[in-house]
Amino acid sequence: MNIFGIKKTPETEGFLLKRMVVGPIGTNVYFLINTNTNKALIVDPGDEAERIEARLAYEKADPAAILLTHGHFDHMEAADELRQFYGIPIYCLEKETALLEDARANGSETWGMPCTLTPDKTFCAEEEVILAGLRFKVLHTPGHTAGSCCYYFPDQKILISGDTLFHGSYGRTDLETGSDTDIVRSVQRLLRELPEDTAVCPGHMDLSFIAFERRFNPLSEG
Repeated sequence: MNIFGIKKTPETEGFLLKRMVVGPIGTNVYFLINTNTNKALIVDPGDEAERIEARLAYEKADPAAILLTHGHFDHMEAADELRQFYGIPIYCLEKETALLEDARANGSETWGMPCTLTPDKTFCAEEEVILAGLRFKVLHTPGHTAGSCCYYFPDQKILISGDTLFHGSYGRTDLETGSDTDIVRSVQRLLRELPEDTAVCPGHMDLSFIAFERRFNPLSEG
């Protein structure tokens, strides 16, 4: 199934990528499924845990872990309920734990729904990981928050970019621990280092590709 309605889809043999849009800010939740085992990774479950559970049941997926790209409430509000329902761990970059555990800093208090979250495990920057039989690299991409990260799946050429890199845009930097300088460096690093046919799967809005972003993103070095 082509999740974005375009010809090229980030789907290869033994691997399936699915998306749901949840919550008041339209957050993209991703399911990365190993079709050989049905084991799955859930990325950024921002809201609507019951809908997520129903979708995973429909896909016959067996969740193995929850990955967070950063600590803002709209990317993690359903994570604890899913952790308890499936008995699986939550991961984030080690630098992001403080934001997750602070309702003011993670934005949930501002929206009148204060929540905090303590991850079970943390990644180190640039760590290479295999979970659910899927290989990926944890790229530390500060700017939107100090502990923002992206998950790069080199075998499939897929980047789960969170709120660092969007289609023709990039993440805001005026929230807690954000940095204008860091977001420029992070986006330019992604555009410089990743193959041009890498699919970019952002935390909001539509899919893009590194080739497109190199040409049209306002932070591109050209």
